[in-house]
Amino acid sequence: MPTKHQVVSPAPRSEWISLLASDPASSVFQTPAWFDSVIELTGARDASRLYTTGDGRSLLLPLLRRSPVPGIAFDAAYPHRMGPGGLLATGGPQPADVRLVLSDLLGGRPAGVRISVMHDVTDRWEQGLVPGVDAIRSHVHVLDLDGGFSRVWGERFHASTRKNVRKAERSGVTIERDLTGLRVPDFYDVYMRWSAERAQKSGVPWPLAAALARHREPLPMFEALAKSLEGACRMWLARYDGEPVAGLMTFVYRDHAVSFRSYSVKKFASLRAGLLLQRTAIEDACDHGCRFYSMGMSGGVAALEAYKEAMGAVPRTVLECRMERLPLGRLENLRSRAESTVARMLANLRGARAT
Repeated sequence: MPTKHQVVSPAPRSEWISLLASDPASSVFQTPAWFDSVIELTGARDASRLYTTGDGRSLLLPLLRRSPVPGIAFDAAYPHRMGPGGLLATGGPQPADVRLVLSDLLGGRPAGVRISVMHDVTDRWEQGLVPGVDAIRSHVHVLDLDGGFSRVWGERFHASTRKNVRKAERSGVTIERDLTGLRVPDFYDVYMRWSAERAQKSGVPWPLAAALARHREPLPMFEALAKSLEGACRMWLARYDGEPVAGLMTFVYRDHAVSFRSYSVKKFASLRAGLLLQRTAIEDACDHGCRFYSMGMSGGVAALEAYKEAMGAVPRTVLECRMERLPLGRLENLRSRAESTVARMLANLRGARAT
């Protein structure tokens, strides 16, 4: 009869690195380098857990412990917008592994635990769900890279998309790829100009919008991720007459390529520079033998979904498992709505003063 599983926390790094090599579904989000970068950025504590099962298999769950409210501990793979985590396992996670880990976490002490997983292991997590776990399902758009770039370009890109890419190539736009992190300031400049255009359209005063933009996507986040992932990060820039007009940050690691952030200055939208960046990054992912190119969630925005599907991406289900003793999700929603309300009030006040 198998012995009871054992747990070590924090997980030893030697075991972590070994499991990365053993798990064919591992992603950049599950590397110690990504984990350490998020700790540096958030001040969270390492709550990762290494399980040794009764039959000798190893499982590792990257977890960070934060205290959004003083005195209340909350464990999660990563904060919102920092990517999914999920379970590393010898030979890849199985439903029984998921059941073991979820059951163990349900008996823990934190006020809440959240685990998000990649699209290619969602089915195994679905089969391993246990009572007491809330499963939140959403969708990411993923491009299948099977067959290499020539097949992706010829069979999955829509004809109209190929036409627009060729227009971008003829427009004088140049593409730059940076593997060192030196171009992060240029990328961030594109992001802030993109944010300024959105603020002008919504009527939110720029000083407030700029502060919110820097809070939402801090420059140190991009600097840390670009420099600490041993060549997995690509910073792509599209320039027109030497001026950065679009930026894209991707990660390439084993089977998974991820389009992490992308921004384009609307003033130069007719150049289709962002589309040319995506086409170039997809070819790069194919050249590195990736199976998937994830383009992220679209938030139900039809135009964004259509943009991704025109490059051949299709929606795939992703899962977030929640175990909450306190209504943390509702508290987060209240905070988000409060921030939106303040922004609208300031915009209305600005409009009233202008009349």
